[in-house]
Formats: sequence, structure tokens, C-alpha cells
Amino acid sequence: MPVFKYKGYNPEGSATEGVIEADGQKDAALKIKSLGIFPREIKEEAPSYKKGPFTKYSPLVLAGLTRRLSTLLSSGVPLVDAISALSSEQKGAWSGVLIDIKERVSGGASLARALQAHPEIFKDFYTGMVAAGESSGALTDVLMKLADFLETEVNIKNKVQTALIYPLFMACVSVFIVMFLFTFVIPKITKVFEESSAALPFATIVLIQVSNVFKNFWWLLLTAAAGLVITFRRVSKNRKDIIDRVLLKDPTGILMGLYMLRFTMTISFLLSGGLPILRAMQLTSRATGNVVLENRIMAARDLVSQGAKLSSSLDGFPPTLLQIIATGEQTGRLAEVLRKTADSYESEFDRKLQRSIGLLEPILILTMGLVVGFIVVAVLLPIFEMNQIVQ
Repeated sequence: MPVFKYKGYNPEGSATEGVIEADGQKDAALKIKSLGIFPREIKEEAPSYKKGPFTKYSPLVLAGLTRRLSTLLSSGVPLVDAISALSSEQKGAWSGVLIDIKERVSGGASLARALQAHPEIFKDFYTGMVAAGESSGALTDVLMKLADFLETEVNIKNKVQTALIYPLFMACVSVFIVMFLFTFVIPKITKVFEESSAALPFATIVLIQVSNVFKNFWWLLLTAAAGLVITFRRVSKNRKDIIDRVLLKDPTGILMGLYMLRFTMTISFLLSGGLPILRAMQLTSRATGNVVLENRIMAARDLVSQGAKLSSSLDGFPPTLLQIIATGEQTGRLAEVLRKTADSYESEFDRKLQRSIGLLEPILILTMGLVVGFIVVAVLLPIFEMNQIVQ
């Protein structure tokens, strides 16, 4: 909702000014008059910050700001003063965002309503939790839970990225070395064999043919690789369900474990924050990261809205998880049970991820060794045969 800055006169006739949130110029004027102020000038306030094309808002910074805001509020600091203190600590885009939020709250908007003006930073689950905290009077507790949740999400993402850095680096280096060998090194070595009239071993013939392909059609290989990348991106954008359906069949079970971790962690967090089950399911469906599971959760939401139980509505979820949910529903401790289940999924995910990465590294080294070994054998075989002919 837009923010309007006004100047006018109060009932005592003194000049006054301030900001107010309204749907439009007329609505702003009515709200100002309802405060007993005669408006002299009303002007829509432009955002006090500018978001650049490369501006990114770190979830870790958001978690820190959320935690500090909770601490300030629990210490008795008024909301506007707390946001003002946080904005003075920040620089750049974050400072502008906090100032804009402070102005909206000063104009009479709730904190949740002010946060909704920045959807690129504060997602639906964040604003929904804040709104629930404001209505229940437990905003400080909700903000602390939000900070913990955001930090946990960042930690999980960092674990995956850190685990994949070394294998991806090894794979890229291996591909570069192989392409360099077949394009520049091997043609010079095999040129001697091609000029000889002696019959060449099968391995050497294969090596020469592969080398010729890299040397003469490298542009075609690069074009094909670029085409695959573009095709994958288009499919990911337009038909993500196809890719996600394949990912669900991951034989290692790592991805399913990650999806279930996100599901249990998010829905337990939202339920513990006071959100209704239907709203919590809607927000959780988007957090899983898989379109197929998102559709299944939304289908289950429709059944729950008709009176069905959550445990009997989820299709395609692990039977163990469904039994745990059923137990939580029977005991009335669904949020607590799901939170403990999320901790269990996180521990299991860590073990599987480390085990898989531990296996991936020797597989890459073994593959590279086999390629180099084939090259060495293909080069040495004709040399040995020439030596035998000379003798």
C-alpha cells in the first residue's frame, strides 16, 4: 500500500506533518481528516531506496535482523524505534528497506502489512507468521522462531553447496584435461602412426577417430553442449514437473530425504507459530522445491478442508512419516512431533550426503584414470608392435 507524506494544521492551528498509509490520494485525505488534521499538502512518498538489477538480499542478514528485532521488542523498545535502530546499523539497500518499513509502520500500517511491500525479501510464510504473531500478542517469540528457521534453511543450503564444490571442480578439470589432450596433444602423437603403413591396433584406431572428432568438430560439440543446457533450462521453466518426477525416483534417496526435511521443518514451524493448518499447507507446498510434491500437498489441502485428516490425505509420502503425522494428530501435538521428525530427517540427510560425496570422489578419480590408461595403452601398443617388427 502506498505511503503518503502530508503537511497541515492540527486542531490548535499549529503546523504539523507526518506520513500515513492509504490506498490513494482521496483515502489518504480522509484518514488525515479523521485524525483531526486539516491537510495542506499530500504527496505520495517514493520508496527511500532503489533496488539495483544485481541487488541481492541475504537470508542470513535477514535472520540476523529478525533476531535483533525480537531482542529489542522483548526489551521494551517500541516497534518504530526498534526498526529505526536496525536501519541505522545497515548500509545500502537494507537500510532503505528498513526505513521504508519504519515509515509505513509510523503511518499506521501493521508490521506484516509493511513487510508485504517488499515481497522479494519477505516471503509469504514470513509475513504470515508476523501477522499471526501480531494478532496473538506473541510477536517477539514468532520473530525468534523465524530467525531460527531462516538460519536452519541457510545451513542446509550451505551443506549441499559445500559438499558439491569439490566433486564439481574435479569434474570440470577432468573434462578440460580430456578435451585438451584429444584436441592438441594426441593428434601430434598419432600423426606418426597415421603416416605408417602398418596395421594399427583397434584401441589406437578408436583413439585417432575420437581425436579427429575433437580436433575437427570441436565447435559442433560446444554447440551441442550449449543446446543441451538451453533445452534443460526451458524444460525446467516450462515443464518442471517432468524433471521433478524424475528426481523423486533418485535411487540414493537423498533428494526425497531433502524434500521431506523441508516439508516437516516448514509445516512444523508454521503450525507452532499459530497459522491455521490450511494456510500452513499452502505455504509449505511452495517450500518443498518439487512441483510434484507441491501438487500432492495442495490436493491433500483440499481434502483436509473437507474434513479429512492430514495423515490420510498425503499421497506418495513415506509410510513412516504418515504414521508419525497420524500419531501427532491423535495426541494433539502435531507441530512438536513434526519438528522432532525434521531433526531426524536432517541427521539422516547429512549422513547420506556425506556418504554419497565420499563415493563420488573415487568414482571421478577412477573414471579419469581409465581414460588416461586407455590413452596410454592406445599409444604404446603400436610402438611395441613396431619394435617387434624391427627386431
